Amino acid sequence: MTLVVGFDTATDDVAVALVRFGFSGSSAELVSERSRDVAGGGRPRHAAELLPELETVVEPVGGWSGIGLIAVGVGPGSFTGLRIGVATARALAQALNTPVVPVGTLEALARGIGEQSEAEGRARLAVLDARRGQAFATLQGPGDEKLWPPLVALPGELAERVTALPQPPLAAGSGAIGFRDELEAAGAEVLPDAEPAHRVSARHICLLAEAGRPARPESIEPIYLRPPDAELWLERDTR
Repeated sequence: MTLVVGFDTATDDVAVALVRFGFSGSSAELVSERSRDVAGGGRPRHAAELLPELETVVEPVGGWSGIGLIAVGVGPGSFTGLRIGVATARALAQALNTPVVPVGTLEALARGIGEQSEAEGRARLAVLDARRGQAFATLQGPGDEKLWPPLVALPGELAERVTALPQPPLAAGSGAIGFRDELEAAGAEVLPDAEPAHRVSARHICLLAEAGRPARPESIEPIYLRPPDAELWLERDTR
């Protein structure tokens, strides 16, 4: 039996979960899951909220001593949120001498889309709002095969890609909501706004990590796909 704690801070949420796996990953039991929107009221509060949320999910199983694996979402997503999540995962793995597995945030989002009844036999398009009028996206096939690697694109560019697909995908995520008109005009089916599948679930981070390969903590890096805003403003100021 292995207890896996997973978390993701790539979006406006701090998402954490604890999953218990049977021997050889034969079964998975969700012990606890929490998700909080930390973007309201000015600056995001990922740094202030992440560790307290993690302590809440591990406390019922006796704390960190029983945790066998740490799973962390590595983006793409918010530059600040990703830095906090990755730094926390590195520090915990080193301090606790516990293996850590990086998981793509879009891959976890696509895993959640795949659990919808409408997803059977269809490709899953995971789309996050990347700000600046752009979207982060990836496409997975019905068997979780990767059809598109993570990419950043304007809504029109993403719509063109969707139009070229042989069958319409099922889409979800903050970017799918934000660019619903463009995606649906291109043929995608976007889940209703209230569906939980639009938000990254830390449970899916845990499930993907259990089948993944641990990495050296210092080797884990966020997936940014583009420079942070601060670098862009610096480039403008130096022109």
